[in-house]
Amino acid sequence: MSSLLLSLETSSPICSVALHHLETGRLLGHTELRLDKSHSSHLSVLMEQLLANTLHALADVAAVAVSDGPGSYTGLRIGAAAAKGLCYALDVPLLAVGTLPALARQVASHTARSEQYQYCPMLDARRMEVYAALYRADGAEMLPPAPLLLDETTLTEQMAAHPVLFFGSGAAKFQPLMTGQPNAFFLPGIEPSAVAVGELALEAHQRQEFRDVAYYEPFYLKEVYTTTSKK
Repeated sequence: MSSLLLSLETSSPICSVALHHLETGRLLGHTELRLDKSHSSHLSVLMEQLLANTLHALADVAAVAVSDGPGSYTGLRIGAAAAKGLCYALDVPLLAVGTLPALARQVASHTARSEQYQYCPMLDARRMEVYAALYRADGAEMLPPAPLLLDETTLTEQMAAHPVLFFGSGAAKFQPLMTGQPNAFFLPGIEPSAVAVGELALEAHQRQEFRDVAYYEPFYLKEVYTTTSKK
């Protein structure tokens, strides 16, 4: 009987895959590859290895979850295509989990006295811009995902009311602007993980918040800019 949730995280340079038991919520395995621009050639290999290492097969997968974005345009496209292909082939439902709430879940679940903080995941969007949102420890959204231009006044109103933990690939360039801000705390080394995607997808599965496999598109947040060759 199919009983597994397979989760894919491809929104960042890290290619990550996780496997949870749908009924118990138990994490059965997790693997990742920290190799830039490797998603297209390694994602299927990681999935096959994880299933084999946990003594399971694709036929045991009852649902597939994918990181919804924002994040790398190419990475999100690869993850979405893989997830949709699996759902179509296996005839199982598709779940999509936001990259930012999944990052917040990762940090809040491992933070002592987590209810004392608000959580601001930041993804680098080049120059002094980030994709960011603000959450409580219970996952409640205080500010929705949006592109933010960073300066000395960014989120100061929110920090006046609560201590805020900043993390993710965009937080490092915000930290120098917050010197002397007592309610700004920064956590280095926090990267998107399929484990957190799976944890939120388990909850979405219980609510039957499935996506249309034929029409699903990732949440890019901003339009993709392209340039025309001068040749």
